[in-house]
Amino acid sequence: QVQLVESGGGLVQAGGSLRLSCAASGRTFRWSTMGWFRQAAGKEREFVAAITWIDSSTNYADSVKGRFTISRDNAKNTLYLEMNNLKPEDTAVYYCAASAQIVATMRLEDYHNWGQGTQVTVSS
Repeated sequence: QVQLVESGGGLVQAGGSLRLSCAASGRTFRWSTMGWFRQAAGKEREFVAAITWIDSSTNYADSVKGRFTISRDNAKNTLYLEMNNLKPEDTAVYYCAASAQIVATMRLEDYHNWGQGTQVTVSS
């Protein structure tokens, strides 16, 4: 079982940057594929990015490719999301999640542990 706590959200102007962190506790972090999802007000939760444990392969939603970078530090049990050139449409609560899949899956149903989320607000 992996317990997850996100941090790093906040208010930023369009074009700015933020780095989200997800601290994991539990022994299985280093063997979990990890993902970032987001949920804007009134919308469904959507995939943002994922990274595998086996070879750190990554997968990104088209809307964030070239702007966001997912990474992980297994020694620190921490997942990161570097977000650059932020846009107002990136405004959402961002969640990290853990999956037992060995691929960088974008399917929400593949993730079995979720953090509480961190708010990201991008002003225009």
